[in-house]
Amino acid sequence: MNLALVLIALLTLASAGVALARPNLIHSALLLIASWMGIAAFYLWAGAEFIAFAQVLVYVGAVSMVVLFAVLLTRRSRADLAVGPASAGRAAGALLAGGAVLAVLAHAVIATPLTAAPGGPRSVTVRELGLELLGPHAAALLAVGLILTLALLGAVLLAAGERREPEEPRP
Repeated sequence: MNLALVLIALLTLASAGVALARPNLIHSALLLIASWMGIAAFYLWAGAEFIAFAQVLVYVGAVSMVVLFAVLLTRRSRADLAVGPASAGRAAGALLAGGAVLAVLAHAVIATPLTAAPGGPRSVTVRELGLELLGPHAAALLAVGLILTLALLGAVLLAAGERREPEEPRP
C-alpha cells in the first residue's frame, strides 16, 4: 500500500474524529476544514485534479464559511445543549438516518459491477460531465441541492434554539 495514501487517510480520519470529540463548535468547524482538505488531497493522489479543485472550492471555501458564520451567529456550544428525552429522540433519528444512508451506499456498492468496460476506461471531459449532470440528472442534482439547503437551515435553527426576552424588573 502507498505510504502517501495511508498518511492522507490517517490525517483525514484523525481530524474528523477530533472534530466530533471537541466541545467547542469553532474548533470542530476548523477541524472539518482540515478533514475536507484531506479528502481533496486524496483526490489529488488519485489523479482527479478537477474534483480536488472542486472539493477545495466548494467545501473548504464555501461550505466551511457558511458553517463558521452559522456557528458564530448562533453563539452556542455543545455544553449548552440540554441532555434528556429530546436528545434520545434526536439520537434515534440520527441512527435511523445513518442506517438508511449506509443501506443505500451498501446497495450501490453491491449492485455496481466490478468488471471494466470493454476497451478500458474512457476519458470524460468536463463538458460531457456538465451535460450529463444538467441533462438527464438535473432533477436529482436539484433535489440534492434542496436537501442540503434544508439541512443547513435546520442545523442553524437547532443551533439557535429559543431566544429568551429579558424580563422587565418589577416595581
